Amino acid sequence: MSDSADRIGKIAQTALADLPLRVEDVSITPAGKRRVVRISVDDDLRDLAPDDETTPVPYVDLDLVADATRAISDALDEANVLGATPYVLEVTSPGVSRPLTEPRHFRRNVGRLVRVRLTPEAPAPDGVQGRPTGRIVAVNDTVVRLSLPATKTTPEHEITLAHEHIASADVQVEFSRLEDEEDD
Repeated sequence: MSDSADRIGKIAQTALADLPLRVEDVSITPAGKRRVVRISVDDDLRDLAPDDETTPVPYVDLDLVADATRAISDALDEANVLGATPYVLEVTSPGVSRPLTEPRHFRRNVGRLVRVRLTPEAPAPDGVQGRPTGRIVAVNDTVVRLSLPATKTTPEHEITLAHEHIASADVQVEFSRLEDEEDD
């Protein structure tokens, strides 16, 4: 992040103190005679018990994003960190395309299907070749447990991956799941 983005991120995080959100990313891009300030916010997971590794976390509520937008806008206006140049503020939640790179990203996505890219030095998990794709079952500060689907040669099973051996992971979009259909 640039110095301006870093300052804006700190002001935004302070503005979010009363909301269960954290600033994930800040970008500032020129757009004609103004700038676009994009701030990505995500659930800060404060409502989860410290030892809870398995409870799915709901998506960030749009009303909460609207509250965050108002709080951040007021704080930026008060701090006058952007000076006289007009700006457009966009506050969003990270989309499904955001790579998962930190333990909190994985924890936020418990229950979702992910495709993992391992680091070159990572030991190959049992029965897994290439980029494993599985459902996140549990996450803590050191490991991620994935449930891998059955194949022709292996039954459904779980693997445990150390965060240090995960280069990144991407959430896989699912248009329907068997559990969702059974609830109808």
